Amino acid sequence: MVTEDKESEPIVLSEKEERKRQMILSGSKLKIILLIALPLVFYNSLNQIFQLIDTIIASNLSAKVVSTVSFVAQIESMILAIGSALALGGGVIISRSYGEGDMQKVKTQISTLFFLCIFIGCGILAVIIPLAYPFLKLLKMPEDLIGTGTAYFSFDVISIIFQFINTIYFATLKSRGNTKQVMYGNTLVLFIKTALNVSISVSAQRGLFDADRAMLLLPVSTIVAHATLTVIAIISLTSKKNPFRISLKNCSFSKPFLGPLFNLSIPVFFEKFTFNFGKVIVNSMCASFGSIVIGALGVSNRLGGLVTNPMNGFQEAESSLMSQNIGARNVKRALAIFYTTLAINLIFATFSFIITTILKEPIIAAFAKGSGEFAGEIEKIYMFERMDALLMAVNISVMGLLYSFGKTRVSMAINIIRLFGFRIPPLLIFMNVPYLREHLGTMAVGIAMLMSNALSGIIAGITAIIFIRKLKRQGTV
Repeated sequence: MVTEDKESEPIVLSEKEERKRQMILSGSKLKIILLIALPLVFYNSLNQIFQLIDTIIASNLSAKVVSTVSFVAQIESMILAIGSALALGGGVIISRSYGEGDMQKVKTQISTLFFLCIFIGCGILAVIIPLAYPFLKLLKMPEDLIGTGTAYFSFDVISIIFQFINTIYFATLKSRGNTKQVMYGNTLVLFIKTALNVSISVSAQRGLFDADRAMLLLPVSTIVAHATLTVIAIISLTSKKNPFRISLKNCSFSKPFLGPLFNLSIPVFFEKFTFNFGKVIVNSMCASFGSIVIGALGVSNRLGGLVTNPMNGFQEAESSLMSQNIGARNVKRALAIFYTTLAINLIFATFSFIITTILKEPIIAAFAKGSGEFAGEIEKIYMFERMDALLMAVNISVMGLLYSFGKTRVSMAINIIRLFGFRIPPLLIFMNVPYLREHLGTMAVGIAMLMSNALSGIIAGITAIIFIRKLKRQGTV
């Protein structure tokens, strides 16, 4: 595949990349899904395991540290939603151009997306860091956490600019099917971060510093790990060997690109930001049960991620593969990729549910560290949250379908309803009706999680059926 750029220099794909592109557009669907998805699934699974290790490290410091880290993690996710939204929207657009075969457009889109994300990231840092304390106060961080929590959050936010850059870098790789490089880069970050965190934990246990000071060093390891990858990303993106190398002169901050980018990205941003903001609200509500419940909910979410994160890897591959085929005007094949991904995720969810049922008690014990109270709170939430595996598989797969067709407003609506329609209102009822609060206690949190995830999965499935029938009526398929 050869196209001309603005300076009449040919953009030539390597034989290996062109062969992969043709396989995506016409090869075995199951084979290409596994080829593209498995590196992402491996990383997402490894990432969840390492996050669990991070939680165990935090629990070795104190339950208070776990609660602080869990509270801030949701806020960080809210901010990172901006980068994630741009990456998703940009990735869909780049994938379509790549499938269409317009490599000059791909080059322009990658440069524009990269520099746009840097500008936005720097602006966010300039606003958030000076306002860290009032921001946490507004979000009702518990008083016993907000002192050290403000310092922890301020350090943690610094890593966001590096994570923004890395997210866009990975989006450009995934849009072309280069998921092995994504896996290698992310794995490097995980090992650097975890090695530093283990060193911090060991040093604290040996009395070199107290738990609060150790907690403040945890985000430093995040900064070092992501900054290392950022250096690698910039070297790769600016290399003369890269046919899509970035530069400001290749940027096009014009309506033909920014219009579709924002049309796709803004709903995704509101979806992710609102959803994570809602999680912060849930954390604030859980504080009425005691700060230990915030930590228990955080652990339960991490355990749930052992099932959902690998499925998200299949979704990321699904969205990229479908977008490339849509760009190549092969909608029938794109839908076949969706059906295959859905089947894979349902099988994985069933298997994971069985395994987590068998190993539930030893896993919870690993986080409780001998605290019967903490183990009990985790159990009360997780016993319900894990029951939604199959319907979460449907939800995740349908999101990939909607993203690839650019229906991000629909995905936004489903996920906002999931939280603000199906999770927070039931939890409010459970907490404010005396009989329910007395008899359910912390279990109310787990039941609300189960209700919201299950009902949103049902709605997502119905949405997919309606959307696909509409495509068939229009003669698109």
